[in-house]
Amino acid sequence: MAFKNRDGDVEKRARELLERVGLSHRLSHRPAELSGGERQRVAVARALINQPSVILCDEPTGNLDHSTADEVSSLLFELHQAEQNILIVVTHNLELASRFGRRFELEAGRCAEV
Repeated sequence: MAFKNRDGDVEKRARELLERVGLSHRLSHRPAELSGGERQRVAVARALINQPSVILCDEPTGNLDHSTADEVSSLLFELHQAEQNILIVVTHNLELASRFGRRFELEAGRCAEV
């Protein structure tokens, strides 16, 4: 991973996040050299770099195999707890959706809590 902004705090935070998502050993790799699961974990780290209060995820596990999807969803929940932010996920994955305390379904143009 190449860091455009060489500010010490930003680079330190980026390295910490990449370590937390299990990619500290891939810092010098280009995106094309990363697997799909690794790219998803980089996306999670990028989403958290500015310490947002709200994170929106659209199908965060949609293109991943079952094992990698479990890993990425567990990572999202772990970081959500550690960062104390709001996590909103849009997904067709019922297993992932079942992990949330509150769920909403969109059916026939209507959104309702389930």
